[in-house]
Amino acid sequence: MLKIYNSLSNKIEEFKPIHENKVNMYVCGPTVYDDIHIGNGRPVVFFDVVKRYLQYLDYGVKYASNITDVDDKIIDRAQKLHITEKELATTYTNNFFEIAKKIGGYNFDVTPHATNYIEEMIKFIGELIADGFAYKTQSGVYFRVDKIKDYGILSNQQVKDLKTGVRIDLETDKEKDYDFALWKNTLDGIKYHAPWGDGRPGWHTECVVMTNEIFGGKIDIHGGGFDLKFPHHENEIAQSVAKHDHHLAKYWMHVGRLDLANEKMSKSLGNDIKLKDLVETYNPNAYRLMLLAHHYRAPIQFSDDLIEQYQKAYDKISYTLNKWHFHMILNNIDENGLDHESIKSFEEFMNDDFATPRVITLIDKLIKDLNKDFKAENYNTIILILNTLGLKPKIFEVLEEDIENYNNWQQARLEKNYEKADIYRKPLLDKGFI
Repeated sequence: MLKIYNSLSNKIEEFKPIHENKVNMYVCGPTVYDDIHIGNGRPVVFFDVVKRYLQYLDYGVKYASNITDVDDKIIDRAQKLHITEKELATTYTNNFFEIAKKIGGYNFDVTPHATNYIEEMIKFIGELIADGFAYKTQSGVYFRVDKIKDYGILSNQQVKDLKTGVRIDLETDKEKDYDFALWKNTLDGIKYHAPWGDGRPGWHTECVVMTNEIFGGKIDIHGGGFDLKFPHHENEIAQSVAKHDHHLAKYWMHVGRLDLANEKMSKSLGNDIKLKDLVETYNPNAYRLMLLAHHYRAPIQFSDDLIEQYQKAYDKISYTLNKWHFHMILNNIDENGLDHESIKSFEEFMNDDFATPRVITLIDKLIKDLNKDFKAENYNTIILILNTLGLKPKIFEVLEEDIENYNNWQQARLEKNYEKADIYRKPLLDKGFI
């Protein structure tokens, strides 16, 4: 029985999807004005694991993660570089997809781009205005936060306290300081025509509209980084309550931050480590292993020592499995069979709110057991668990020449022709087979 921590209720709950054997999941993706940093990659990895494990449990999963390709940051960056917003957004969208594939996180079924849903957003905003949940001003359209009785349900905020927690806009024509923008009228940068003025949609409206358009109603899981809890996800919920009378998702899941030297990483602050740069030095699977060795809701303090620790751990896993993979093929050992007690433990850990650190400890134990006493079922079990976590050990294909080199090496040793034996031994060593 899978149980997850629901940020909406602040409780561990049994996972019961809205539709039997089917899960709809939406995760907030990047604003594509720059390459993602190593903290941005954490939700990409974690929600990929969520999808993989749900599929392991035989759920059909539809997973959407959006691309925010219209935003003030995109406009500002494009103007500085003297290129169009579309050119900038296309470049960094492609970069994001490329790095997501490298870290094994490109497991999306749908990747909606905000600019493809402008008409739907304008219609949605118009309906909120007609229903009295939004109002027009000279600067744009704003949402009346006071109209939502349980506003703050996700972030545990009180409306009276919002002045200290909300980002203060430059506009002064709002009814209340904490009302948030659904549409920004502008003459600057990319803009679209709407009944209340030319401009662009607000970020919070983009996601709630795309979620509804893709899934057609309340979804099972809505996720993202912890930083999105307020105001972004809170404001998505407010609009969904106003328009559809539900909280958009049954379960809300938030991933903890990955910080650098106790300081929040931020592209705008310029203190971030680009993920594409990290995986040039370290294996992408080492990065993934590092993330999964920490519980998804817990913060991570990143350091060179930390990533090096998990690079070594990944190398150890790969070396052991590569060696025994060769051994199994060499000796025609049947690759069927599993260690059912370990599989039971794996499922128990994952069902406990995705306790991946305990799974990584289990893998380490199985690796040690494998090196002490080889059992094919242990090998197969490790492979199954790694596949479910999206971790790919470095295992070389065994070629006929590898088998020949091994047999020739053994024969040369029997003949005590050690110089010849070393010649056959070297390619086996290079591939980590012995």
